[in-house]
Amino acid sequence: MANIAPPLPPLDVTRAPEGGEVGPVQSGWRLAAREFVRNKLAVVGLAILAFFVLFCFGGPLVYHGNLLNTNLLGVNLAPGPGHPMGTDNLGFDVLAELMKGGQASLEVGFLAAAIGIVIGALYGAVAGLLGGIADAVLMRIVDVFLSVPILFVVLIVAVRYGASVLSLSLIIGAFTWLVPARLVRGEVLTLRVRDFVSAARAAGSGRWRLINRHLIPNALSVIIVNVTFNVADAILLVATLGFLGFGLHYPTFDWGDMLSNGIGYLQAGYWWQIYPAGVSIILVVMACNLIGDALRDSLDVRLRKR
Repeated sequence: MANIAPPLPPLDVTRAPEGGEVGPVQSGWRLAAREFVRNKLAVVGLAILAFFVLFCFGGPLVYHGNLLNTNLLGVNLAPGPGHPMGTDNLGFDVLAELMKGGQASLEVGFLAAAIGIVIGALYGAVAGLLGGIADAVLMRIVDVFLSVPILFVVLIVAVRYGASVLSLSLIIGAFTWLVPARLVRGEVLTLRVRDFVSAARAAGSGRWRLINRHLIPNALSVIIVNVTFNVADAILLVATLGFLGFGLHYPTFDWGDMLSNGIGYLQAGYWWQIYPAGVSIILVVMACNLIGDALRDSLDVRLRKR
């Protein structure tokens, strides 16, 4: 009787990362996280964004400044004891204003980005999956909306119906979905011809299940990258509205309102009413862009370093 060879142990597939050491194969998300951490600018951007979130939402729990009662004896005070960033023309503490204004700016930025991404992802996935005439019609609708200046529309709505954190988030989110829709639609056009989508269709999956379980999850990298850029765009748009005088209304205000109130005092040398809010806007927008660029490089396997 012939000898029967014992079964071979299961093959342990390994990859040799940089440095020559052999280790287990890592998942795509773990590889993306590793590449993201290797990007020093991305880490700096993430640290800046985390700092401002903690500063704006946790700072008021520690530092209590005057934002309710005007103090005519303490107007336009330079930074010093009792007022680390000085006071404005009404005697309000600039540091406390910076925290409260940042809350509104960040809330609108994140909420508007979330609304735009949800609408854009669903719209783009439906357009890409349907294809043909339906896809063409849906994309022409996107082109029409893209031709409308968003600042013009937001100004009209803000003046007519008033501006609040929720209303501005809804208005901005209602227009920032256009770019995500085009990006997701392009990704879905390449995904819908893949074997796993054909297998899901053969198994009886409907269109909603295809979108929800197969197409959007596989386009998640495009969606995540676009979120960061949408946050930056929303923060800039809110700051622009506030600077023009059509933003949020007291007692709610944002960094743009601080710039608008302090611009008239810059010639007098009261720089502390302008620079803190301006620098905060620049740093947060820069941080979002750095994070977005790093996410694009780490999630796209074609750009990922080997």
